[in-house]
Amino acid sequence: MPQAFEGIRVIDFTQVLAGPFAVMQLALLGAEVVKIEHPQGGDQTRGSQDGKHKGMSASFLGMNLNKKSLTLNLKSPEGVEIVKRLVATADVVVENFKAGTMQRVGLNYELLKEIKPDLIFCSITGYGQKGPKAGEAAYDGAIQASSGMMSQTGYLETGPTRTGYMPVDMSTALNAAFAISAALFRRAETGLGQQIDVAMMDTAIVMQASQFSEYLNEDFLPGLLGNASPTLHPTANVFETCDSFIQVLALRQAQVEKLFDALGLGDQISMAKYSTPGARIKYSAEVSNLIGSALKLQSTEHWMRILSSIGIPVAEIRSLPDVMTDPQLEYRGVFETFPSLIEDKNENTVVKAGYITDEDGPTYRSPPPSLGKDTEEILRSVGYEESEINQFSEDGVI
Repeated sequence: MPQAFEGIRVIDFTQVLAGPFAVMQLALLGAEVVKIEHPQGGDQTRGSQDGKHKGMSASFLGMNLNKKSLTLNLKSPEGVEIVKRLVATADVVVENFKAGTMQRVGLNYELLKEIKPDLIFCSITGYGQKGPKAGEAAYDGAIQASSGMMSQTGYLETGPTRTGYMPVDMSTALNAAFAISAALFRRAETGLGQQIDVAMMDTAIVMQASQFSEYLNEDFLPGLLGNASPTLHPTANVFETCDSFIQVLALRQAQVEKLFDALGLGDQISMAKYSTPGARIKYSAEVSNLIGSALKLQSTEHWMRILSSIGIPVAEIRSLPDVMTDPQLEYRGVFETFPSLIEDKNENTVVKAGYITDEDGPTYRSPPPSLGKDTEEILRSVGYEESEINQFSEDGVI
């Protein structure tokens, strides 16, 4: 059986994280992706061309499986004409330039849909294509700050903090991949193309849909809670053991009673200040200290075994190397390993996709391409002769 996007050609102008990972999700499901990069350096995340990674940084590897690379100078008229010829053969165009850039180079949606009326054209930016902030540069950390995320992350004593990873970039990638998939389904039903405008800020708001709903409808703001649960229950928090840290999430009354019993505190659960959820929230500091003192007496391994066996949600705070040893992830096929493209390494491993299917699911076909690796092949596929390709090379078009 064919994969979902087999036969779909995507022209990918994106670079860094959000755009490339979005397009990679389509590529994992069978789409042919032509990644267009500037001849000098290519995607920003490739790294130094003469460095040890040879244009294959770890960040680039993780965002660009199953793609072909075509180098083009979009400032040249010939480069723009090559794109137009490619678009005539394509189904989807994805770009994450600043708003207005594609218009300035003559490759905006209105022009390209004259060439391909059923084209799906997806733009990914920080704030969208129009409006007061359209065109402003945006990075994950800036959106975490401006979207309200950081107002909920950190401690009162030390102030707001950003996450150590890129939640806005990666969730924007999945948001964009979903929007493109929906547009392809719509086109299959109606024959119509579509313009898609994906904004990192919008995605960050969607990620906080529950928090915004609580604020808009109940006037509730969680503030800086550290590792405490937004529910304010002191029995849901990160606690120190004698050798590391665990997160305990005892929220229901039955779970709390079991937790107190397991910690040797069963005789105290009947006390008025510990017996009900409301009382425990009122005496939150006391409850936290009581639980924390008990948990420090034994190891993480001990509490993981004891608490999980009685149905209390509990998780060890793990490092990335620890996570990699989890047999469940091997079963799920979350990671993909392939022969290394970097000197002095035998293989590379990257994250693939966050789901599996019974058949025709996300599949690795080829490693990330070296810069311009497929330029001649792609140009020949849209009718350019060898002499024309050689002239493009001499003129710096490719």
